[in-house]
Order: sequence, then C-alpha cells, then structure tokens
Amino acid sequence: MLSTEFLSAKLEDAKVHFERALDCKHTEFDDLYPYMIEHPQFFWYKRYVAWSELLTIVKLCDELEQEWKSHFTERQAEYIATRVMSSRVLDEWYETETNDSKEHVG
Repeated sequence: MLSTEFLSAKLEDAKVHFERALDCKHTEFDDLYPYMIEHPQFFWYKRYVAWSELLTIVKLCDELEQEWKSHFTERQAEYIATRVMSSRVLDEWYETETNDSKEHVG
C-alpha cells in the first residue's frame, strides 16, 4: 500500500511540475525533448504533459481515498475536478479568491 506521505510528495511534485510548465520554466520534459524548444507548440505540449501528470496523481489519490485538495486553492481544486486544461486554467491558476471577488469592483 502506498503511504500518505509518498502520495503527498508525488502530488506536490506534479503540482510544481505543472506550475513550472505554466511559467515556461525548465522541467525534466525539456531534458527529454530538447529539440522541441525550437517549435512553437512546445509550450502547449509541455503544459499538457504536466497537466496530465497532475490529473493522474489526483486520480490515484481519489482511488486510494487519499486527500489531495488541501494542496491547492479552492479554485485550483475546481479546475482539477473538471479535468479540462482550458485557457481559463492557464490564465487564472494563480488568481487568489480575493482578487476575483466582486466586492473589490467599483
């Protein structure tokens, strides 16, 4: 049986990997496919791979009944639950709930 600490570490690794891909920072994917940097679609594909990894770890957590949502903001957990990496996920991943609050408008 996988330990809670092991899954938690893998989840955190996957989150960091996705966020580094989102920020166009170096990831191990760059080392695996260095020629891809020359192609415009590289960053989209890199983000897709990192998102898929994150969803896979979350799915394992769900199947093993391990809590994962505490590693994310409420909004990020909602994005993950929908499983679709949309432009909204890419644009708003780092948005805090208070920045989006209608109370601050006006």
